[in-house]
Amino acid sequence: MTAIAGIARGGEVNLVNQMLDEMAYRGGAGREVIETSRATLGILWSRADRKKRIRQSESILVEDSTGVGRLARACLQDTNLLLERDSLGKAPLYYGMDDQGTISFSSEVKGLLVSTEDVHEMPPGVVWRDGEIQTAHVLELMNPLDEKPVSIARELRRRLEESIAACLHCGEIGSWLSGGLDSSAIAALARPHFNQFHTFAVGLAGAPDLHYAGIAADYLGTIHHELLVDTDDLLKVLPEMIHHLESFDALLVRSSMTNYLVGKLAADYVPAVFSGEGGDELFAGYEYLHDMEITDLPAELVDITKRLHSTALQRVDRCSMAHGMAAFTPFLAPAVVNYALQIPPQYKIYKGVEKWILRKAVEDLLPPEITFRKKAKFWEGAGVTDLLAEAAEKEVTTSDFAKKRYLPNGWILNSKEELLYYRIFSEWFGDAGDLHWMGRTKGAPMN
Repeated sequence: MTAIAGIARGGEVNLVNQMLDEMAYRGGAGREVIETSRATLGILWSRADRKKRIRQSESILVEDSTGVGRLARACLQDTNLLLERDSLGKAPLYYGMDDQGTISFSSEVKGLLVSTEDVHEMPPGVVWRDGEIQTAHVLELMNPLDEKPVSIARELRRRLEESIAACLHCGEIGSWLSGGLDSSAIAALARPHFNQFHTFAVGLAGAPDLHYAGIAADYLGTIHHELLVDTDDLLKVLPEMIHHLESFDALLVRSSMTNYLVGKLAADYVPAVFSGEGGDELFAGYEYLHDMEITDLPAELVDITKRLHSTALQRVDRCSMAHGMAAFTPFLAPAVVNYALQIPPQYKIYKGVEKWILRKAVEDLLPPEITFRKKAKFWEGAGVTDLLAEAAEKEVTTSDFAKKRYLPNGWILNSKEELLYYRIFSEWFGDAGDLHWMGRTKGAPMN
């Protein structure tokens, strides 16, 4: 299933249906709501799901489990309500208490707001059991492997292949393809499983991603779909995208613009796509990591991977589910993550080359200009660069920015661009409480 919602009170079928209505785009293939004297629980499922009903035996269970390692679950057993979220937060889950002191939960904030304005993000890797949060599993530093690079690259590739194979049950799957190493590697590993394989890219005219995605698609022999957009297209879709994204964080919004549009494009052809998300965090793909001491790199990679739940993984989830489509993230399958965190840091940045061990694992599958392409920021590769900031400069005056950049919860908006996004966000969500449930990109000042 692709969305769940509920309240720990019977007789609330109408309320839970209203919560599901707010997220109806996540489904499209069906819904079910069931009530007991203790709770009312509901689910939506999409085209990528096998049609499943709410599970009933000794307990009643609803869950979002589309994809390997993805889980948001609500289980009612006797009088006990249990909520659970996977260790990376691939599946979204929010909860809060209503004015009667009863807990509600939902896959998205907009669904939860039907029942309560007390919004909390369920932390990844925890179990909530009748008011008590227990940590089930969290990422942590691991001892490095004592193996040669060739053996590590071989095992990494094997685990990625298994991660992709585990997603094939849903039938036809395409792939988002930016032409960067991560998305190209996943597309190359997935390609042999399909007679016809669709890939999707979007960007402004002359965008580097479109050029390199075309090279990768030609090499892999995919049915490639390309969407050209301009600044007006981005601004036109901005309000609906922020409504789905549920964030005004400037870097997250900027990186979501083309992701949202490529999601819309892909949904016309396939019920699910592969995404290369997670490769940069696990294999040191970001430029700032080159300046770190190599001994500090493992801890930093664990930290930024743990932050994905409310930033990049939120983008992937919302930009696919907004169009009723599932997105699978093979890099973030548990077996891949656990292994990647054991790979010695000197094989991740080797002689100034980031993600070196990943490049070695797939170098025979891709042309050299893709295998050794340098990392580009998501919005730069798509050609967005400073277009949104320039648009905000026209919309937001300097005096308005000076007055309104300080939010009631103590956060500081970093730019006119972010104030533009916040204005749109507020139209949809008001202040939505103190906003502590919303993620901010690492390094963005909050007070």
